[in-house]
Amino acid sequence: MNRPSYLLVSILVAFFVTFMLRALPFMFFNGEKKMPIWLEQLGKALPSSIMAVLVVYCLKGVKGDPIGIGLPSLVASLIVVLSYKWRRNTFLSIILGTTLYMVLLRFF
Repeated sequence: MNRPSYLLVSILVAFFVTFMLRALPFMFFNGEKKMPIWLEQLGKALPSSIMAVLVVYCLKGVKGDPIGIGLPSLVASLIVVLSYKWRRNTFLSIILGTTLYMVLLRFF
């Protein structure tokens, strides 16, 4: 199998697997069946758990370099939280936090 066809097959397999993983819940729970209680509870708890893991991962370097990495990370995180509370706009919060973090890294 030559390289272009190998890449095409790889892309098609990745597409099919991703599509099926996205479509599977709709095929099983198409409105006629009620979701299990544990799945509903997982759907409520998982987003905040994932965000907590992402925050810990983002701030893991603070201990090693509290001024160079720690201060910009903490300030940018605070701006993300405050801007989200203010405008309830995830995109704006991400853009503001990322921009501020990059600016602070440049100056510290």
